Amino acid sequence: MTDAALTLVGRGVRLSRRNPDALITSMVLPVMLMLVFVYFFGGAIDTGTHTSYVTYVVPGVLLLCAGFGASTTAVRVSEDMKAGIVDRFRSLDVGAVPILAGHVGASLVRNLLSTALVVGVAFLIGFRPEAGPAGWAAALGLLFAFVLAVSWLSAAAGLLARTPEAASGFTFFMMFLPYPSSAFVPVDTMPGWLHGFAGHQPVTPVIESLRGLLLDRPVGGAPWTALAWCAGLLALALALSGALFRARTR
Repeated sequence: MTDAALTLVGRGVRLSRRNPDALITSMVLPVMLMLVFVYFFGGAIDTGTHTSYVTYVVPGVLLLCAGFGASTTAVRVSEDMKAGIVDRFRSLDVGAVPILAGHVGASLVRNLLSTALVVGVAFLIGFRPEAGPAGWAAALGLLFAFVLAVSWLSAAAGLLARTPEAASGFTFFMMFLPYPSSAFVPVDTMPGWLHGFAGHQPVTPVIESLRGLLLDRPVGGAPWTALAWCAGLLALALALSGALFRARTR
């Protein structure tokens, strides 16, 4: 990463610190949702496994964290475009990649904090993974790949949106996607017409991979499918971000 990108990552982190309301919401809301599912609904949900519900649900909550943390990137990019900050950077000969990479890097930092918070609270309420060091490393690597992909996708959404308010709508999409997946209930408990989407959308293989890796259970080809989705989304986001940045800064 270039010096300019690192400097802009620092700027993004400072902006997050100066907006504590949004930072706290993105970190605390996934924890609150985890507590709601575990204590309100967990007793009534049969996952068909021998693990506790909190252990089953943590991978899905981690992806909710990723969605919340990444969606803030869309708002930040849109705010910079609207305020003319991007034009000022370009006058200093700072290109598209460092500008957007700064926002994406700040998203990764926010997600690191929220992930640590979720895992810490999960341990307090009964989360008991069985993974060894290799399993944890693989799970964290896959989660990093997913966060990187959705953060760049969020940056593209921020360039596409004309106002920060419109960019915040990306939050709804990222928040909704884990629900029609295996995050909170097995896919086969859903209506038949939903199985095709729930079983083959990008979130499901990531969740199944994280769950299998953290529980030290066979994962089959799920991690490769998940990585393929992450690579495809990242490639799409990079191409779309480049095209939108050129169109918006002519």
